[in-house]
Amino acid sequence: MDSASMMLWVVLFGSIGMGYFIYGKRQSKLVPLCIGIALCIFPYFMTGVTMLLIVGVVLVAIPYFIRG
Repeated sequence: MDSASMMLWVVLFGSIGMGYFIYGKRQSKLVPLCIGIALCIFPYFMTGVTMLLIVGVVLVAIPYFIRG
C-alpha cells in the first residue's frame, strides 16, 4: 500500500508542478517556474510518503507567499 499511495502523490505533485511550470513560463514569472521544476523533480529523492507530503505541501504553498 505504501507503493500505491507514493505513486498517487508523485503523480499529483508532478501535475501541479507542470501547471506551475507552464504558468511561470507563459507569464515570465521566476518563482512559479522554479517551483514547477522542483515539484516535478523532488519526488525522485523522497523515500517515504510522510516526507513526500511535507515537502510537497511546502513547495505548493511557496508561490502564494512569495510573489515574483
